[in-house]
Amino acid sequence: MGKRLHQQRRGRGTNKYKKKPGTFDIAPSFKGIDGKTYGEVIDIIHHTGHTAPLMKVRLQDSKEIYLIAPEGIKTGDRIVINGDQEDASLGSVLELSKIPAGSFIYNIERIRGDGGTLVRSAGSTASIVSQTENTVTLALPSKKLITVSSRCRAQIGLVAGGGRYDMPFMKAGRKYYRMRALNRLWPKVRAVKMNAADHPFGGKTGDKRKPHMSKRNAPPGRKAGMIAPRRTGRRKK
Repeated sequence: MGKRLHQQRRGRGTNKYKKKPGTFDIAPSFKGIDGKTYGEVIDIIHHTGHTAPLMKVRLQDSKEIYLIAPEGIKTGDRIVINGDQEDASLGSVLELSKIPAGSFIYNIERIRGDGGTLVRSAGSTASIVSQTENTVTLALPSKKLITVSSRCRAQIGLVAGGGRYDMPFMKAGRKYYRMRALNRLWPKVRAVKMNAADHPFGGKTGDKRKPHMSKRNAPPGRKAGMIAPRRTGRRKK
């Protein structure tokens, strides 16, 4: 009978695997907002579950939402959601067809109405490469080009918080508390360095070796490494 691997034990409910309360309770998005709407930035917050600062926006109907803050925004600034081309200000939400080519954008919708799913991490930005009547080609931070509908929306600017990871952690304790807040399992150890009780590849001594290939219907305790590979070995040139 198989056993639960070290990386599969997140359902135990112990402090090592439980999510810290209040870390992912804010979802910055402009989903569900239709029609031209004005808003005012009333606060800038640093939330544990996000790498970038968030801005708290009060809309004209007194509703308050959270959006990802661009670099250079401050409290008291006004933004526009679903505005026109002349409303292209820092942090505003516009359709891609109304944003000039070459502009820096972030928090981009992949499908119209999803509220923004692309380019959301601190310091990242994308740019508009070309536009047609119905589609827009974007250059992502990874240099990859994608094409989306011109009706998709995005925020204007560069995501704030860039360079926050340039400073090294220096101590294992600081890295531990950072990963603990993000509900990440850390430190991560290679499978061959684990104990035999923690992973099928662990506890190797001498010339004893186990194959790194597993059958498709292998039990959970053995299903590690290459799962039903089509081929193995080095490719011949």
